Amino acid sequence: MNISLRASAHVSHKGWYSIDWNTVQRYVTKLRQRIYRAEQQNQRRRVRKLQRLLLRSKVNLLLSIRRVTQQNTGKRTPGVDGYTVLKPNERITLYQQLLKCNVFQHRPKPAKRTFIAKKNGKLRPLGIPTIRDRVYQNVVKNALEPQWEVRFEATSYGFRPKRCTHHAISNLFNKLNTNSKKKWVFEGDFLGCFDHLNHNWIIEQTSSFSGNTLIKRWLKMGYIEQDTLHKTTEGTPQGSIVSPLLANIALCGMEEEIGIVYRKTYKSNGGYKIDPKCKIGRILYADDFVIVTETKEQAESMYQKLNPYLQKRGIKLSEDKTKVTHIESGFDFLGFSLRQYKTEQGNKLLIKPSKDSIRKAKSKIKDTFAVMQGRPVKEIIRVLNPIIRGYGQYWKHVVSKKTFGYIDNYVFLKIMKHLRQLHPRKSWKWINKRYFKKPHHGGNNKWILTCPLTNIQLLKMSWIKIERHVMVAYKNSPDDPNLKEYWEKRDRKVFNSENTLDRMKLARKQGYRCALCKCTLQNGEKVTVRSLEVSTGTAAKLVHVPCIK
Repeated sequence: MNISLRASAHVSHKGWYSIDWNTVQRYVTKLRQRIYRAEQQNQRRRVRKLQRLLLRSKVNLLLSIRRVTQQNTGKRTPGVDGYTVLKPNERITLYQQLLKCNVFQHRPKPAKRTFIAKKNGKLRPLGIPTIRDRVYQNVVKNALEPQWEVRFEATSYGFRPKRCTHHAISNLFNKLNTNSKKKWVFEGDFLGCFDHLNHNWIIEQTSSFSGNTLIKRWLKMGYIEQDTLHKTTEGTPQGSIVSPLLANIALCGMEEEIGIVYRKTYKSNGGYKIDPKCKIGRILYADDFVIVTETKEQAESMYQKLNPYLQKRGIKLSEDKTKVTHIESGFDFLGFSLRQYKTEQGNKLLIKPSKDSIRKAKSKIKDTFAVMQGRPVKEIIRVLNPIIRGYGQYWKHVVSKKTFGYIDNYVFLKIMKHLRQLHPRKSWKWINKRYFKKPHHGGNNKWILTCPLTNIQLLKMSWIKIERHVMVAYKNSPDDPNLKEYWEKRDRKVFNSENTLDRMKLARKQGYRCALCKCTLQNGEKVTVRSLEVSTGTAAKLVHVPCIK
C-alpha cells in the first residue's frame, strides 16, 4: 500500500481546500478495486481484511464528509440533532471529532421522519439520519458496495454506480424487439419495499461484513415523528445513504428464483447472455421490475414462482400495480411507454415518454410560470432552461421528437401569456421586436425568447438530438480494475452527449478532468464553467462544484 497517498491526503493547517482530493479519490478507488478483485477470486478472508482497512481509513472518512456536506442535495437538511456542516472550518472540526471515535462503536441516533408527496396523491415517508450517521453510512457503503457489485445481477439497474433508468429501458428494447418471441409482460411492483424489508434477511446477507453490527444498529435505530420515538422492526428508511444499497442486497437473487440462466458468449468482447432455452427475462430497477415471457401462462405463473422469494424478504406485490399485459397493449415503466405496433412491414416496438411523465413535465412548467409571474424574462429563462434540458435529456434516448415539439408549443403559449401580463399596455409588435430573435447557433426560427439585456435565449427541447443509449455490458462495474479504459471511453461519450458544444470543447482541452482537483468530470459531482487564473491569464475552465465552494 502506498503510504504517501495517505500522507498527502491528510488535512493540513492550511484548511479544507488545501486537501489533494485527486489523491484522496484515487486511494479510495484503489481500495474499492482491490475488494472487488478479491471477491471475484472468492478470497473471502482478503475481502474482510480490505473492508476493515477501508472502514478505518482516514481518507475514506474525508471523502465521506465531502460527499455528505458538499455534494449531496440534502446537505442542508439536519437530522434530529439539528446539526449541519456547511462551512470549510466546520468540516475540519467534524473530521477531527470523528477521528477520535471508533466507527465500530458508533451509536446512531433515530432518524427524523418527514413526508413527501407521491404522484398518486399519497405520502412517502422519509427517514433523515444525522450528519454524523450519514458520514459513517458513506464510509460503510464504500467498503460494502464493491463486494456486492460482483454479486449483483446483470439486469439490476437501480441505485448502482454508472447504471440508470436508460440502461433498463435499453435492455427491455433488446428483449422485446420485433424478432423476439417474448410477447407477454409481468409488470411487478413491491408494496412499500423499503418500509417492509426483513431485517433478519439483510443481516444474514451481510453477516461476513466487518461493519455488520453497525448495519444492525441502523436498521433498529427507529425514527422520531412529532417528538415521539417509534421503534423499527422492519424496513430500511428512505433518505439514508446506505438504504438503497441494503435494499439492493435484500432484493438480489430474483433471477435464480424464477429460473433465468446465462451462458458465456464467444465474441471478441466476451460477456454473457441469457440461454436461448430460457424463455423468460427480467429487468429490475429498485422496487419496480418487469418479467417478459413467451406465453401468457408463463407470465401468470410468476405470481406463484415469486412467493418463496417474497417471503424470505418480508415483502408483497402491490395488487394495483402488478399485472400481466401483452406487448401490443403496451405498458409504462420508469416514465416511458413501451408498445408494439402493427405496420405494413410487420410489428414494430416503439418506446415513447409516458403520458404521466409528460403530464408531470407540463405541471412543473405551469407551476414555474405561476411562481415567476411578473418576473423579468432573464429570470424566467434562468429557471426554465434546466427544466427543459433535464426532461429533454431524459427523453432523448427514445422516440420523443413529437413530444419535444408538443412541449415547445406548450412553453411558447405560456411565454406569450407571461409577456402579455408583463406589458399589458404594449402592442404585440413591440413585444415581438423586443423579446424574440433568431437562435444564436443559426436557423430561421424568429420566435426564440431572448433576454434584451443579457442576450441569453430560452432552450427549445427540439434542439436536443435524439440518440440511442448504449447500455453497460453485462456485469461491468467501475470497481473492476481491468475496465479502466472502458469506463474512461464511456464517460467521455456520456459527457459529450449531455453537454453543450462549448462545454465539450473545454472538456477535451482539459482531458475530461476537473481543472482544480484533476478528477474525472464524470464522477457524479456537478460540473460548472468558471474563470480561473492560469499562466496565460484568465480562462474558462470546467470544474466540479464542490472544489470551488
